[in-house]
Amino acid sequence: MSGDPYLDTTWREFERLKGIAERAMAQLDDQKYVSTLGPEDNSIAIMVKHMAGNMLSRWRDFLTSDGEKPDRNRDGEFEFGEYNSRDQLNTMWEQGWVCLFGSLEPLKESDLGRTITIRGEPHTVLQAISRQLSHYAYHVGQIVFVAKHLSGDQWKTLSVPKGQSETFNKTPDSYLESTGSE
Repeated sequence: MSGDPYLDTTWREFERLKGIAERAMAQLDDQKYVSTLGPEDNSIAIMVKHMAGNMLSRWRDFLTSDGEKPDRNRDGEFEFGEYNSRDQLNTMWEQGWVCLFGSLEPLKESDLGRTITIRGEPHTVLQAISRQLSHYAYHVGQIVFVAKHLSGDQWKTLSVPKGQSETFNKTPDSYLESTGSE
């Protein structure tokens, strides 16, 4: 961690989002992982493919090249084709996060005001990081929603279960340890 409050907080939030998505995805078998709620909806597998593609594009050479790399096939991220097995998608997912954290790690407070581009549009590093954090939070929310829906009554909550707020508020640390919840 950098010692900068914004960068350190952002790092922890990216880690938290990754963990939430992974705990949601772990509750699904392979069939549900590729299932959609409707014909125009994305499966969790597609969302993973898209997020990984986005991370590899945005974070590779973060300070020195446009965040939309010429080798990215964004439209292809929303189709089944290459990299469709769960193992392949999990590998891409991990590569994306490694790229993200590898780019965040050397940043310092003095970098936050630097200008980078995404699709030719200038952003400060702070703006670009915030943009990616909100983008990934959006998709992690979708992943959790779809996973919860597809899991039905087998779902294991990732947060404080309904009706358990009072118990949580009395002993939050021990509650989180015993349930694995957020």
